[in-house]
Amino acid sequence: MASSFSSPTLTYASSAVVLSSSSYSEITSSLSFLKSEPVFLSSYLKSFAICNNYNCPSVAKKNGIIRKTSCNWIQNPCSIIRQAKTSSNFVAAAVAEADAELAEDNVEEEEEDVEGSPKFAVSATPSKPKKGKAALPLKRDRTRSKRFLEIQKLRDDKKEYDLPAAISLLKQMAQTKYIETAEAHFRLNIDPKYNDQQLRATVSLPKGTGQTVKIAVLTQGEKVDEAKSAGADIVGGEDLIEQIKGGFMEFDKLIASPDMMPKVAALGKILGPRGLMPNPKAGTVTADIPQAISEFKKGKVEFRADKTGIVHIPFGKADFSEEDLLINLLATVKSVEVNKPTGAKGVYWKSAFICSSMGPSLRLNIREMLDFKLSSA
Repeated sequence: MASSFSSPTLTYASSAVVLSSSSYSEITSSLSFLKSEPVFLSSYLKSFAICNNYNCPSVAKKNGIIRKTSCNWIQNPCSIIRQAKTSSNFVAAAVAEADAELAEDNVEEEEEDVEGSPKFAVSATPSKPKKGKAALPLKRDRTRSKRFLEIQKLRDDKKEYDLPAAISLLKQMAQTKYIETAEAHFRLNIDPKYNDQQLRATVSLPKGTGQTVKIAVLTQGEKVDEAKSAGADIVGGEDLIEQIKGGFMEFDKLIASPDMMPKVAALGKILGPRGLMPNPKAGTVTADIPQAISEFKKGKVEFRADKTGIVHIPFGKADFSEEDLLINLLATVKSVEVNKPTGAKGVYWKSAFICSSMGPSLRLNIREMLDFKLSSA
C-alpha cells in the first residue's frame, strides 16, 4: 500500500524540519490510507511533514526539533490535512515555523494522541517595548545628548530659513558652557577628483574670526626682522624646519617666503595631512610677509572643498552680534561664488547649512542667500 514517492532530502532549520516537496497529487492520494485517530496539528503551524516508510523507526526529538533518519519525508501545506486522520503504521509529524506576526506570549505544548508520536510546541517571545533614546525613530538621534535633543526642537528640519532668521536661531541654540564657533557648510556640484573642479581659496572675514591665530614664518635674511616686526609669533629658517620634523606644531598658520619652498617641500608628509602646508592659493607662500601676517591676524580664513564637494568655513563666534555674523556669512558666500571652478557645470549650489559647532544645522534658502543685500541703514 506504500506510495511510490521519491526519497526527498531532509534538512534542518532552527525551529523546523525543512524538506523538498513532492507533487501535491501524490500527497493527497496518500491521505486516503489514514484511519480514525486525529493527527497532531497546531493552528499556529503553516506546514507539516509526513513519512511514508512503513518500517519507520521511532521518531526522536532533540532540542525541540523532530529529527528523522532513514525515512521518506514530504513537506506539505497544513491546509490539506486539517481534517485528516492517521494510523500507527503511517507516522505523521507536524513541523513548521511559527507565524512571526502572531506574537503570542506563550503557546502551551500540545499533546500528541497518536501512538508513537511525540508532542510538539511552538513558542513566540514578544519583544520588549523600547524606552528612552532607543525608542527614537531616527537612528542618529539615539546617540545625541539630552541637550542636543532638546534644542533641536527649536528648529523645523524641513524648513529653508532666510539668513537673518537662521542666524538668530543659531545664537539661541548655542547653549554650551564655552563659546561655540559659527560654521557654514556648502554642498557644491563639483567633483574634486578632477583638476578643473577643485576649489581652494581664502576669505577675509570683515568682523574677524573671534579667535587668536598663532602664526609661524619660514624665511631667511632681512625678512626675518620684517616678520617679527609684523607680529609673527614664531620666525625661523632651517632651524624651524628641523623643529617641525621633530614634532613641533605649536602654530595655527605657517607662512613661507618663495625662496624657502625647496626646503619646505621635505615637510609635505608632516604638514599636508594637517592642512598647514604653505600654498600660493591659500596666500601662505608670498614675498610680502608683513601683509600676509596682518591679513591672517585680522580674520583671513582658508577653505577648500573636501572629496565629496562640501566646503566647511567658520565665520565667527556665537557671541558675535547677529549683524556681524551676517556680514561674515555674506563674505564667505561671495568668496565661494567668485572662486567657482572652471569645470563646474549645471547648478553650482546644491545645499547650504549653518550651525554652531555643537548645535543642529539650519538649512538656508539658496536663492534668498545669493540675492540677499545688506540694508544701507
